[in-house]
Amino acid sequence: MAFYTWGAPSFVFILFSSTVIDYYLVHQLHRSKEDGHRRRWLSLSILLNLGLLFYFKYAGFFVENITGLFETWGWGNTRHLEILLPIGISFYTFQTLTYSIDVFRKKVEPLEKLGDYLLYIFLFPQMIAGPIVRFASIAQELRSRETRINDFYLGMERFALGLGKKVLLANPAGAVADRFMGGSMEDLSAPQAWLGIFAYTLQIYFDFSGYSDMAIGLGRALGFRFPENFKFPYLSKNITEFWRRWHITLGAWMRDYLYIPLGGNQVGNTRTYLNLWIVFLASGLWHGAAWNFVLWGAFHGLLLVVERLFRKRALLSKLPSAIQILWTFFLVMMGWVIFRIEEMPLALEYYQVLFTGSWEIPAGLLSNYETVHLMLAAIICLMPLLPRPQIKAGLLPDILLGGRALISLSLLFFSLIWIASSGFNPFIYFRF
Repeated sequence: MAFYTWGAPSFVFILFSSTVIDYYLVHQLHRSKEDGHRRRWLSLSILLNLGLLFYFKYAGFFVENITGLFETWGWGNTRHLEILLPIGISFYTFQTLTYSIDVFRKKVEPLEKLGDYLLYIFLFPQMIAGPIVRFASIAQELRSRETRINDFYLGMERFALGLGKKVLLANPAGAVADRFMGGSMEDLSAPQAWLGIFAYTLQIYFDFSGYSDMAIGLGRALGFRFPENFKFPYLSKNITEFWRRWHITLGAWMRDYLYIPLGGNQVGNTRTYLNLWIVFLASGLWHGAAWNFVLWGAFHGLLLVVERLFRKRALLSKLPSAIQILWTFFLVMMGWVIFRIEEMPLALEYYQVLFTGSWEIPAGLLSNYETVHLMLAAIICLMPLLPRPQIKAGLLPDILLGGRALISLSLLFFSLIWIASSGFNPFIYFRF
């Protein structure tokens, strides 16, 4: 609560109050014997959590679009509704929903102590930007856990890795992306546009996976085992595989709490395709209250539908793995354009420059420093494909342990130097 108050003092009371209310709603749900009563308590819990999410994150968006429509019809000028967004509301709302829904489904027993439930919601390593931790996955650890020195060491090692991803890879890539994607498109050449979206593709991966590593590492140091959130997504051979590797906890949440309840793939092809679209439209809207996120979700939903339609006779699956990976990477990059550029006219201009812009390479396209950072980031994305050295047994465990410790300390050292010498650069997913 202290960490949350430090970042959002005006919202901590709202979050605390809603958490306490939800705790007692779920206890009433658990005590009720009749299905009708249990459903009513569940509905109240869902209404509370989704109501807060809708008001703070989407009310302004819908009011803005409705008032814009009224203005188009000549019904006078109207004032837009501006509402500040509580930090991490998208993430902890999904976690509260897993608690009430899983108790309703009788998959888990509710927590007996209010303090344990407050710990679950206010668990600071992952509260702000994930990974989305389901109640069932850490229910026992909330009640009782042990912290071992080995877990503390491994956790801090993982934390150092994530911090290094953020400040040593994501931030330099982000500076390149901002230079080519954050301004006017008039003087932009095709090489600059391709370099900009390539840099952003690297930035968003290392930024978000870096945060996830930091959260998982801190959680382990404190005695919690959080789920993995990334698994080298840019090595995917198709979009279906990409979503099994990218933001894994969100994809799993959408599957279990939205896609399957809608009928999943057990309701005929047409309904299955519709369910996929609904899930990815919801996923896009979850990322932000703006049309570009909705379109980004629709884009990925369309790609998944096309893959399902043609998977039995898909030419791509018969091609070499490298071509499949490059094609999927290209599609993902095209999606990141509308994810990064919120104004659709500018996004369309950017696409136009990518494919029809001048191919004259301007002088000083990248500095040597930026080139090294982007190359290093790209190589790290390809690490599972690189050959592994064969080392004989014997001193191997000690050598690996010493090497990992040295790398972790170096990452921590250089990351702290970078933080001390640069301006504030928040994680991309803090905005969600």
